[in-house]
Amino acid sequence: MTTGTREAPRPAAAPQGSGSVGPVDLERDERGVRTALAAAFRWAARLGLHEGVANHFSATLPGSDDFLVNPRGAHFSEITASSLVRVDPTRRHEDPLAHGVDPTAWVLHAFVHARVPRARCIVHTHMPHATALACLEGYRFQMLDQNACRFHGRIAYDRDYAGMALDPAEGERVATLLGDDHDVLFLGNHGVFVVADSVAEAFDLTYHLERAAHLQVLALSTGRPLALVPDAVAARACAQWRDYPEGAELHLAALMRILDRESPEYRS
Repeated sequence: MTTGTREAPRPAAAPQGSGSVGPVDLERDERGVRTALAAAFRWAARLGLHEGVANHFSATLPGSDDFLVNPRGAHFSEITASSLVRVDPTRRHEDPLAHGVDPTAWVLHAFVHARVPRARCIVHTHMPHATALACLEGYRFQMLDQNACRFHGRIAYDRDYAGMALDPAEGERVATLLGDDHDVLFLGNHGVFVVADSVAEAFDLTYHLERAAHLQVLALSTGRPLALVPDAVAARACAQWRDYPEGAELHLAALMRILDRESPEYRS
């Protein structure tokens, strides 16, 4: 088991089958966070949101500033609950390789968790359609469909790609760009950053962001004018998304039930 800076308990096996995961309280303890995050990795791989053994997801633990992150060199499709590395963010100036963590994950995730309190979970991907939009000069995410409206006023933009995030100053800069109001950061010529207060919410946002981005790429490819949703309507739809009861938890719970049937070792 990979433990990083602190020893973490091995999660016990959960019962398999369609009733093994409920819609709420998925992440009330370390075992729950580990299992939810492992499920998010597995589904990111199934959906083609991964990139080799790069990209990183992290989640802080209940009652602690420590966070879990994927171990260096592991493919998303082989992540298990116990393989996630527990990191003490106060040690973020140490050598990440000594803890089995990728240096860019160590820099970005440690600083964002420390500087952005609502970022209980961080999902960083190079998922293809959202990244394609991030590579268009001056592009701003369009309120084109209902999924896109979920992100009304919630996206920040980084237009200053300067190479891989290996300097702690880059972690500080990214945290500043997210500020108090944004849950998504489009990293120009790089990828996207999604933050939320739970694994379920962060994964659900990431899923719908890529769905909306895919639609925008398709619509742009036609060369026809876009029929955009009016700003006031997009704002209303965004508020409705935020108030929708347990949508993210229900989504993750369903995905975990599928994994329980098809790849139950993710819980180990």
